[in-house]
Amino acid sequence: MSDLEKYDGIVIGTGQGGKPLAADLARAGWRMAIVEREHVGGSCVNVGCTPTKTMVASARVAYLARRGSEYGVVTGPITVDQAAVRARKRAIVESFRSGSRRGLEKIDRLDLIMGEASFRSSRQIEVRLQDGGKRRLEAEKIFVNTGATPTIPDLPGLRDVAFLDSTSVMEVETVPEHLLVLGGGYIGLEFGQMFRRFGSRVTIVQRAHQLLHREDEDVAEQVRQILEEDGIEVLLDSEAVAVKAAAPGVIVTIRTPGGERRIQATDLLVAVGRTPNTKALRLEAAGISPDRRGFVPVNERLETDVPGIYALGDVVGGPAFTHISYDDYRVLKAIHLGGADASTAGRLVPYTVFIDPQLGRVGWSEREARQRGQSYRLVQMPMTHVARALEMDETRGFMKVLIAPESGRILGAAILGIEGGEIMSMLQIAMMGDLPYTALRDGVFAHPTLAESLNNLFMRVDD
Repeated sequence: MSDLEKYDGIVIGTGQGGKPLAADLARAGWRMAIVEREHVGGSCVNVGCTPTKTMVASARVAYLARRGSEYGVVTGPITVDQAAVRARKRAIVESFRSGSRRGLEKIDRLDLIMGEASFRSSRQIEVRLQDGGKRRLEAEKIFVNTGATPTIPDLPGLRDVAFLDSTSVMEVETVPEHLLVLGGGYIGLEFGQMFRRFGSRVTIVQRAHQLLHREDEDVAEQVRQILEEDGIEVLLDSEAVAVKAAAPGVIVTIRTPGGERRIQATDLLVAVGRTPNTKALRLEAAGISPDRRGFVPVNERLETDVPGIYALGDVVGGPAFTHISYDDYRVLKAIHLGGADASTAGRLVPYTVFIDPQLGRVGWSEREARQRGQSYRLVQMPMTHVARALEMDETRGFMKVLIAPESGRILGAAILGIEGGEIMSMLQIAMMGDLPYTALRDGVFAHPTLAESLNNLFMRVDD
């Protein structure tokens, strides 16, 4: 092992928060080290946003091709070359990953160290290098950005069979004949619909009484109807209780409201959540106590209980979205370079679920407003009333917005529809600018666009 190497700051993990933070601190004159266990870019570039949305795009092309006759276009039989889909995904990931790494390696005063880090004390870490060696690093400031990985539930028989998670499912070479998905959250739904469009028979098993359990019931119910319209079997209030190998695939025993069922599937996807990458960190050596799930607790300034140690991104257990991790970086940059009293308090948390049609969400849901005792006015409109959606023959879903009765400000929105994430973002901008709904009701938007649907939506407020 080499001698102790001293830095001004150490970042553990090259995710969407840690990478730009290390770069900016180095450019500001700090001597920095950034440690990466496997691939530069974090979950988003390597196993999350970039590869999944690349594959979602392929699945949508297959979906539209099969619908060609509805648009007067004759396409003939549609088949999917899963190996080609995978190759396209791999190429884009490699492009992003290698570009990120080259960018880090060009920065003066920043050392990229490939290996797995663990704490020796609150100021020191040890890195087990990919080449087999070890290095010891010390810094006054340490930033933990180690992200999360798929959760493997304690399900009898699961570890005795071949199963897929959100990473390995993107590496299948052929389209599964029957994909059984455990989990009705964002990840399970995106992959379930994707592989249905590739040609798989798909069954989704959800423990809760609705899909997307954090969403309003009417939104979740509409999503269920869309998925079932696509030919996906959805089992709610249902729980897998055992798994065993079968030829081919697996047999999963599921407890349902109608009794116990045994479903044989060729492939099993486990999508029941994410577990923080903290086990190897030896947090106790730094004096940090993780929560019961292993996440690193932080305050609004992303400080842990140990002075000088910060955490950002998915590892803190907050909303697991790339843009939130990036905002964590902006908070820490402002604190350490700008002298600002920045924090995560009160920030909007927008997100898009990339099912098709998309679900864009920002602000309070109706359920949250009721729980907080917040009065609101509700305005809704089906996508069948959106001219652009009719022209595109993409009329599934609806718009739902909560408005403050006195000020007319937008409290929250759920947009389930074609390009729902983009429409949601327009509403978020209005919220950021503290605009009343009337500004959108009376705004002049280009015709024919999805944006102009906001005119008609908000005209309904006083109906």
